[in-house]
Amino acid sequence: MRLTVERKPIRINPDPKRVIARFFFIGNDRAKELIKRVMSLDDETVFGILSPLLQEYSKRHRNITRILTRNCDKLKPLFKELAIEYEHLTDYRKLLIGSYFTHEYSIESAAFFNPSIVEDPDQTELQEGHKRVIISFRAVGEGHISSITFRRALIDQNNEITVLPAGNYIDEAEIVRNAIYNRKLFFNKAAVTQTNVAILKDLESKLDSHFEYSNLRSIIIDSQKLQKDDMKKMEYDKILWLADSYYEIVFSLDTDISDRVIFPISEYERKGIEDARFVSFIDDYGSIIYYATYTAYDGSLIMPKLLQTTDFITFKMMPLYGDGAQNKNLALFPRKINGRYAMISRIDGCNNYIMYSDNINIWEKPILLQEPKYTWEFIQIGNCGSPIETEHGWVVITHGVGPMRRYVLGASLLKLDDPGIEIARLKEPLLLPNSDEREGYVPNVLYSCGSIIHNGKLIIPYGVSDSSSAFAEVDLAELVAKLLSDKS
Repeated sequence: MRLTVERKPIRINPDPKRVIARFFFIGNDRAKELIKRVMSLDDETVFGILSPLLQEYSKRHRNITRILTRNCDKLKPLFKELAIEYEHLTDYRKLLIGSYFTHEYSIESAAFFNPSIVEDPDQTELQEGHKRVIISFRAVGEGHISSITFRRALIDQNNEITVLPAGNYIDEAEIVRNAIYNRKLFFNKAAVTQTNVAILKDLESKLDSHFEYSNLRSIIIDSQKLQKDDMKKMEYDKILWLADSYYEIVFSLDTDISDRVIFPISEYERKGIEDARFVSFIDDYGSIIYYATYTAYDGSLIMPKLLQTTDFITFKMMPLYGDGAQNKNLALFPRKINGRYAMISRIDGCNNYIMYSDNINIWEKPILLQEPKYTWEFIQIGNCGSPIETEHGWVVITHGVGPMRRYVLGASLLKLDDPGIEIARLKEPLLLPNSDEREGYVPNVLYSCGSIIHNGKLIIPYGVSDSSSAFAEVDLAELVAKLLSDKS
């Protein structure tokens, strides 16, 4: 039995014109010299420079004056050091100073790939057989910094896909983070993560009843310098992650989904937010919560994190803990199984594991699920998004890495009520790079972060050689039949 996979005639490419305006800082000494230079200008000169600048950049950003004002506000401590009364500055001068501390960043200039797909919360005013979906992407710009971006698309009754045009502006969200921590509450929370008790007590004794993040970080850095044991150093890191990685972001209600970018915020994701695997999760009350597991990267350390939203406007970000929350490739099942959360992970970089938890943030006791079996996955096997429920079992789209580090897509079938049991696995790849898909930022790579079922078909968005994104479709019944026929 030969399985037919149809590639859709759609390719989503990176667009270097999609830019955000970000704070640009050159160090305290240079910054103060720059401020003094701008302060030496008379009001007429300030207005003469600012006026054309606003006209030009207002066409590229939704509210450039708000951005410039915000960036100028970040410099208040330097104004104080320079003995400049910040409140006495004219709005025009604040805007001009803010412009010198702002730069544009093209979020998609290098690549736009590794998509996942979920049903849009809004399914109103659609024809029968149509479905509105939200697709997330990993966008990569200068310095290989990754962020999460979105597009809205429509799938019709014939499974033809129309990706709606992106908006003209991109917005970063407002960050909501508690600046002061309650010591008792914080360490009660830290204890749940099973961090070393002695280390927790040591840190707790050095902090006031209410403390700031900077205090905690300073104490942790000093304590780590005294440690020679790498495992104990990691225990300190876990505490810092707890403080650094819980935050909430809120987008303006007047933004389109394509206008929203989740850009690295915390220190432990400053080099990128990678490969978000979104899933439409049904909770105990039948409500839908959208979760996404993703990888935060600081240039050397990988940190698995979880994102939560119900409307794609407000997002909560939180760390994942435990022996099973290591490395990359975590994918949450779309519902609890036997009363517990379930997750697939690849903690050792080579094999797939399954784990269960009563707490969605804590993952312990990973159980080996899949090892490389066929030649095209000898280097490693991993998931390509959350498992998909069918009456025959959980369909898991996998990726396998073989000779010449070629990434291909495969598929497996897990037992419905006990997904720790693999029923079947395709003997041959489901999808591999063709001649038009081999070239890119990273050649010979096909990769996906999540699929969706529509009208009996499994639609798989996938990254093309880490450069752009495309779509493939396979009949779900045929896929299951092929899996069962390959059962050995």
